[in-house]
This record gives sequence, C-alpha cells and structure tokens, in this order.
Amino acid sequence: MVDILVFLTLLGLGYFIGNHRERKHYEDIKRREKSTLHIPIMSWGAKQDLPYAHETEMFVGSVVIANDYFKTISAGLRNFVGGRVTVYETLIDRGRREAILRMKESAIEWGASQILNVRFETSNISGESGGGAGSVEIMAYGTGIR
Repeated sequence: MVDILVFLTLLGLGYFIGNHRERKHYEDIKRREKSTLHIPIMSWGAKQDLPYAHETEMFVGSVVIANDYFKTISAGLRNFVGGRVTVYETLIDRGRREAILRMKESAIEWGASQILNVRFETSNISGESGGGAGSVEIMAYGTGIR
C-alpha cells in the first residue's frame, strides 16, 4: 500500500511541478525570442553564393532537458497502445528553441549580423539503469557572420 501511495505522490508531483516549470520555461523562451528577432537565421545551398562577411565564427547552443516523472510514466503507457507521444513533443520543442536561443545570444555578444546554415544534433541520455527517466540533449550550431 505504501508503494502505491509513493507512486501516486510522485506521479502527482511530476505532473503539477512539471507543468508549472514548463510554463515558466515557455514564458522565458518567448521573452528571449523577441529580443533576438533582429538576428536572422538563413540556410544556403551548396551552389549558392554566401553573403559577404568580414569575419565568421561557429556558434553552438546546447541544452539538456530532463523528463519529469509524469512524462516518463505517461510515455510508457502510450507505448502499450501506440500513437503520438505528445508529452515528449513539448520537451523536444522547448529544447530546440532553447538551443537556438543560446546560439543566437552567443552570436549577438560577438556582434553577428546573421547566422548561416544552422543544424541540429539530438541525443538521448538514459536514466540510471537505461530504462528510467532520462534526458534529451539538443545542440544547435551555425556560422555567424559580421
């Protein structure tokens, strides 16, 4: 009985605290995105001429976001019936946006006028025994020019 009570308590805490922290993170992301709108991100093909630049530098933004206990349990239940794992979609969305923001903020400090050819890398960081709650690392990188 105690085990079930602990499980339900952790599930409830994961849900309420996780939702609160996710909302706060989204608010922070939206505020920071507004302040970095003046730095465009552009992708160029292999045969296109690149814009003229006095200087270039590679910029990287990286973030590791942990799954909360509710998302882990919810995704595990979704595996039984299949379909979209929407609880992880917000995790990935926040990670991508945060990684881009960190990259752009570094480029702004350097004085970049734009960032070219942004790419993403994603990796899964497993929990303690490989099956528990884990994290996702998302990295965005591109070439800043000025």
